[in-house]
Amino acid sequence: MANVLFYVSLSVIWVMLLYHMFLMQGGYLHYLRFGRSIDFREKEAGPLPMVSILIPAHNEEVVIERTIKAMLRLDYPKDRLEIIVINDNSKDRTGEIADSYASSHPFVKVVHTKPPHAGKGKSGALNQGLKHSTGEIIAVYDADNTPERKAVHYLVLALLNDPKAGVAVGKFRVINATASLLTRFINIETICFQWMAQGGRFKWFRITTIPGTNFAIRRSLIEQLGGWDEKALEEDTELTVRVYNSGWHIRFFPAAVTWEQEPETWKVWWKQRTRWARGNQYVVLKFLGRLFSLKRKSIVFDLIYFFFTYFLFFLGVMVSDAVFLVNLFVDLNLRVGIVSFILWILAFFLYVTEIMIALSIEKTEFTPRNLMIVLVMYFTYSQLWIVLVIYALYLEIRRVLFRQEAGWYKTERFAKKEKNDMVS
Repeated sequence: MANVLFYVSLSVIWVMLLYHMFLMQGGYLHYLRFGRSIDFREKEAGPLPMVSILIPAHNEEVVIERTIKAMLRLDYPKDRLEIIVINDNSKDRTGEIADSYASSHPFVKVVHTKPPHAGKGKSGALNQGLKHSTGEIIAVYDADNTPERKAVHYLVLALLNDPKAGVAVGKFRVINATASLLTRFINIETICFQWMAQGGRFKWFRITTIPGTNFAIRRSLIEQLGGWDEKALEEDTELTVRVYNSGWHIRFFPAAVTWEQEPETWKVWWKQRTRWARGNQYVVLKFLGRLFSLKRKSIVFDLIYFFFTYFLFFLGVMVSDAVFLVNLFVDLNLRVGIVSFILWILAFFLYVTEIMIALSIEKTEFTPRNLMIVLVMYFTYSQLWIVLVIYALYLEIRRVLFRQEAGWYKTERFAKKEKNDMVS
C-alpha cells in the first residue's frame, strides 16, 4: 500500500512539473512575439473610448498618492479618462489625499463609501465605483500600483483590435524586489508562476486568468454579468470563469505593465497568500458542481487545473513526504530505492531549469545571484506553500460551515520602496 501511495504521489508531482515546463515554453514564445513590439495592436481603431479607472482603496494612505500620480502621468487623452478612487470606509487619510487631487484635476473623482455599502471587501468597492463611472471600458488597478505610461493605452487597443475579447490583461512586476530575501522570492514567483504561466496558457489554450489589477473590461460585459461577486475572496478568478462562460475570451498582452508592492514580511505574505489560496479554492468549489454545464469547455480544463493544483498536487506532495519520513523510522518495505532518488533529483533539476528559462526574458533578473536564490527557494519558500494551502482549505471549509461573509483582506503596505516609480 505504501508503495502504491508513493508512486501515485510521485506521478501527480511529475505531471504538474511537466505541465508547468510546457507553460514556461509557451510563455516564452508568447513573449518573443508580444513582449517587445505591439505590431498591429498599436494601430488606432478609430477614436479612443472613454475609460474609467477604478482604484479600490481601504486605509491606503501609505501608497495612494504615488498611485494617483502614476495615473495622472498615463499616456491617454485626459478628456477620455476618468480616475475613480473608491475610498471604502477608510480610517486613515486615504480619502483626504484623494480629495486633494480631485480638487485640482477634473478627471479625478473620489467615491466615499459608508455602511451599509462599505466594508464588504474589494468586490463591493468595485461595484460601488462602477455605479459612479461613465466609461465604455472599465480598468482596474490596486491602490499600490504604478502602471507604466502606456499601460492603459495598450489594454484599450487590445480590446479595440479584438472584438471577441471582453477583457484585456497585462502583466505586473515587483517594485520592491530587492527589499528582502522574501521579496526576491516573490519577484521570481511573479515572473515564473504568474505572468509566464499566463503567457503559456494563452499561447497553448487561449485561456487567461484575470488578475486583481492591470486589466480592462468592457462596460457592457461587466454589467451583463451583474458586477463583481462580493462573496469571493479572489474576485478576479471568479470573474474569469463567468467571462468565458458568457462567450467572450480574455486577451493577455504583456506589453501593458504595472509595478506593484509586495509583502516585505512573512506575516503579511502569509495573510495575503492565504487569501489567494482560499479565493481559488472558493472558485473551484463554486463551479465544480456545474462543471460540465459550463458553455465554454476550455474553462472546464482550467477549473480542473485549479482543482489539481490546490487539492491533488499538494496532497501528492504531502503523501510522498509523509511516506518517505515514516520510512526513515519504520520499514514500510518501499521498493523504490535508487529510482525515487533519481526522480527527486530530476524533479529538482526541472524546477530550477523552468524558473531560469522564465527569468531569462528579464535580462536584469537572469543572474548568478538569482540562481542561488532559486536553489534556496525550492527548499524553503516553495515548501511553505504546502502548509499554507492546507491552512487555507481549513479556513475556507470553516467559512462555508459557519456562513461567514467576505470582507476586506487588505495587504499591509510599506512606505519604503527599492526602485523608482517605474512609470516611464
